[in-house]
Amino acid sequence: MHALDIENLVKRYPTGTEALKGVSLHIEEGEFFGLLGPNGAGKSTLIHCTTGLAQPTGGSIRVFEHDAVHHYGAARSAVGLAPQELNLDWFLTLEEQLDYHGGYFGMSRKDRRERTKELLEEFSLTSKKDDRTRTLSGGMKRRLVLARALMHRPRLLILDEPTAGVDVELRLELWHYVQRINAEGTTILLTTHYLEEAEQLCNKIAFINGGEIVATGTSDDLARTYGVTSLEDAYLALVGRGELSRAHVTP
Repeated sequence: MHALDIENLVKRYPTGTEALKGVSLHIEEGEFFGLLGPNGAGKSTLIHCTTGLAQPTGGSIRVFEHDAVHHYGAARSAVGLAPQELNLDWFLTLEEQLDYHGGYFGMSRKDRRERTKELLEEFSLTSKKDDRTRTLSGGMKRRLVLARALMHRPRLLILDEPTAGVDVELRLELWHYVQRINAEGTTILLTTHYLEEAEQLCNKIAFINGGEIVATGTSDDLARTYGVTSLEDAYLALVGRGELSRAHVTP
């Protein structure tokens, strides 16, 4: 089964800007899929259309066979989103932040309480559970965003540049955690600027540029396609062919 099935997705804004130009993307259940591209390539727009934050102009999106537009509730309940922005309520405590999020997804009070305790422990935030979110360090806020995304036990976890701006220690900690939950069965879609991150974590990778998918495959597949020996060299080949912008993608 496809966890995420995107077919000919188009997003055109009233200004005439076409952020997505017929994107097709198919992510198998249990896969760890990386989406790489420069700023403005269409990564966030694709995520916004998938999670209902933006309405597609054309094409279709299905999440575990549920149409993301016409059966929004069923599709959205299967997705956990950890956005790049720290969109937390600064006046809630950590415990309240997770509890309220679980409530939005219909979790019982008992289940919310147990799941909140479990996630606070998992992300080393238990000692801060009664603190206001605004008092946390940047790394702790990033941990809380990921914990919130996992609160309702989503089958598909979308991580939008989760390690942007974090230190090496936290980056490795997040890597280990998401690798573990992927091994336990959670499908993950990761957007990142870091080639190393994609190569370390992802089973399959797609490069997007100018609202179009320009290459898809495993690291080895992409290397073979462009007659090179590594994902970095495949990326450089795409840049050399003018299919991908070099800006803001880090080897």
